[in-house]
Amino acid sequence: MLLQGKKLLITGVLTPQSLAYGIAEHALEQGADIILTGFGRARSLTERSAKRLKAGTEVLELDVSNPAHFPALTEALRQRWGRVDGVLHSIAYAPEDALGGNFLNTPWESVQTAFRISAFSLKELAVAALPLMTQGGSIVTLDFDNRVAWPIYDWMGVCKAALEATVRYLARDLGPKGIRVNALAAGPLATVAAKGIPGFKALEKGWGTQAPLGWDARTSHDMVARTACALLSDWLPSTTGEMVHVDGGYHAIGAPPVSPDPEEKEGGGESGSPGSAG
Repeated sequence: MLLQGKKLLITGVLTPQSLAYGIAEHALEQGADIILTGFGRARSLTERSAKRLKAGTEVLELDVSNPAHFPALTEALRQRWGRVDGVLHSIAYAPEDALGGNFLNTPWESVQTAFRISAFSLKELAVAALPLMTQGGSIVTLDFDNRVAWPIYDWMGVCKAALEATVRYLARDLGPKGIRVNALAAGPLATVAAKGIPGFKALEKGWGTQAPLGWDARTSHDMVARTACALLSDWLPSTTGEMVHVDGGYHAIGAPPVSPDPEEKEGGGESGSPGSAG
């Protein structure tokens, strides 16, 4: 059992279609004890999903835009468990005007909201868990690789790039305490959150063409969930500050495969270009 006896705090579970739900499901199968978080009107969805996962699974209140919720979360976990071994950060949000080709017109207020919820919340959650991670542990955040600009992601892409930087700085500061911090960069997945991203269908459609292992946004949740559980376990004890890709290999390939044109002659390219000998 990969996570036998581990006590994991899991955020981001809404419906059974949530990626965090799949991770929670696998974590339970691997022997972990879990507590979920939720807030506001959506908390009822989280509580319903908690019952489906395992009877008696608790849901604690956590609105990452409310600073008072973090010390309250620490105290609630202290009372229930006394320690935490792992944390899954699965929290992201951007207002509608921060996505979908509106990059140059997005107001600061929308950017500020997206940054606070999608990136800064990882630091806040890590600080809240820190007093209880006395035996070390693992913090994993769900990511979408933003080392390049995407045509549809706009300010959420900027926030994800900030999230990746936050992972590295947390790895620096928490490593001496035995706490690993990593990002899990998945390919596009058919989730409730994905429906709110303009142009997602087009991105999803082309992903499997470029990924050498292939990719299906509807069936790849399981692979991502298993990788997250591996990162939360003790089996990667010297891996921290990393962006671990679960994307079918898409990130490693510069362009989709092309079929050579039989009419093209070999060579003849400019120096340093494809087809040149130099």
